[in-house]
Amino acid sequence: MLESKRRAIIFLLLSLLLAIIAGFLVLQKVKALNNDLGTVVNVYAAKSDIASRQDITPDLITTKEIPKKYLENYHITNISDLENKVAVVPLSAGDVISKNVLKQSSVVMEEHNRLISVMSDERVFFDESLEALDRVDIIVSEKFGDKPKTTIFMKDVKVARIAKKSDKFAGVQLEVPLEQAPQLIHMQNYADSVRIVKSNVGQPAEELEEAGKEDKEVKQAETEKASAKEEKEETKDKKDDSNEAKDKKDE
Repeated sequence: MLESKRRAIIFLLLSLLLAIIAGFLVLQKVKALNNDLGTVVNVYAAKSDIASRQDITPDLITTKEIPKKYLENYHITNISDLENKVAVVPLSAGDVISKNVLKQSSVVMEEHNRLISVMSDERVFFDESLEALDRVDIIVSEKFGDKPKTTIFMKDVKVARIAKKSDKFAGVQLEVPLEQAPQLIHMQNYADSVRIVKSNVGQPAEELEEAGKEDKEVKQAETEKASAKEEKEETKDKKDDSNEAKDKKDE
């Protein structure tokens, strides 16, 4: 009787110990899950319907909380990742925006303009490195029979983007009207030489003329000011001479 009672007590204690260990392990697991699920992060989602190829603007987006455990690389947590972007597929209100549905929006400002890539090679030359929004003139050299001819092909063309290779300037994307795009591509392919030179910072002729007028007015004002100063000094000298002559006469 005593032996069986002792065994029962031992089994009871072992069962209790195992139950405590199991409970502790379950508690730790639940705690870990709660920690993972309890930490939330904000990701960007569509606030309203966004059409395909529509520019994503701040009024079209909102934030949505998700557990940090489910955060993936394609989720967007920084609003700067949405700047100058369009969605390549339609998004409904509430859809989480992911990086794989985004594309850089076009920098073409005019509806009827197109971007043409012009890269430096054995026939295309750039006189200097360019930056986005620079303006350029395009000069082409062609040979008709035995007579070479060099002409200004295009003037004041906008540089939309620049291209780099190994961190060195390699070419540009030019924004041109649609009707001029075939001509530019033709010259790229068949002209003997295409030279691209930076133009006058893209200022329209009216602005340059206005700037010239302002510069001229400033110079004229400075000249008038200098003349007035000289006249004042001459008047003062004459007055001093007159006073000296008067003093001598009195003596």
